[in-house]
Amino acid sequence: MISSENKSESNERLEFLGDAIIDLIVAEYLYELYPGDDEGYLTRLKSKIVNRKSLSLIGNKMGIRDYLTYNSDRTVNLNSLEGNAFEALMGAMYLDAGYNRTKKSFRNHVIRKYANINRLIEEEVDFKSRLLIWCQRKHLLLEFIVVSETRVNNETFFVVIAVINKKNYGQGKGTAKKVAEQKAAKETLDLMGETY
Repeated sequence: MISSENKSESNERLEFLGDAIIDLIVAEYLYELYPGDDEGYLTRLKSKIVNRKSLSLIGNKMGIRDYLTYNSDRTVNLNSLEGNAFEALMGAMYLDAGYNRTKKSFRNHVIRKYANINRLIEEEVDFKSRLLIWCQRKHLLLEFIVVSETRVNNETFFVVIAVINKKNYGQGKGTAKKVAEQKAAKETLDLMGETY
């Protein structure tokens, strides 16, 4: 709730706007970050980032609770309020600064400091474990080989290839070796017709 001169005003309209802005920013970010992945994978990943639990966690990490004004006579879920307030903040930023500046702020501050994209990717589906189990069933040797490691703007990018019985299959790229391995495993499973 926003309080001014003893009047309380609901943030629900700003929350509605902020929710749509966050959804668009994250969708665009994932679209650019993962050019080879299909819409189903991107949708599942986006839903892990743009959900009540994740947004509440981001709001909590940002310390939004310290600035909340709410009706203490009612039973409230402060975690949920933090997520709502974060959405309202993004809506207000959009109205004040426009889409491009809001997107830049979200990418440079929120995603880098408060949203662990790499962990969310690993939680989405453990393609590496699935591929390992598939290879073990068929008595095949699986290796993940780093073919390149480059640094761009203080970030390290890895390129990894999944090798089965000394034959190259899927390739993955990412800012962490584990992420690149997951993507190489996913591409390999796609090639094998084992992704579902």
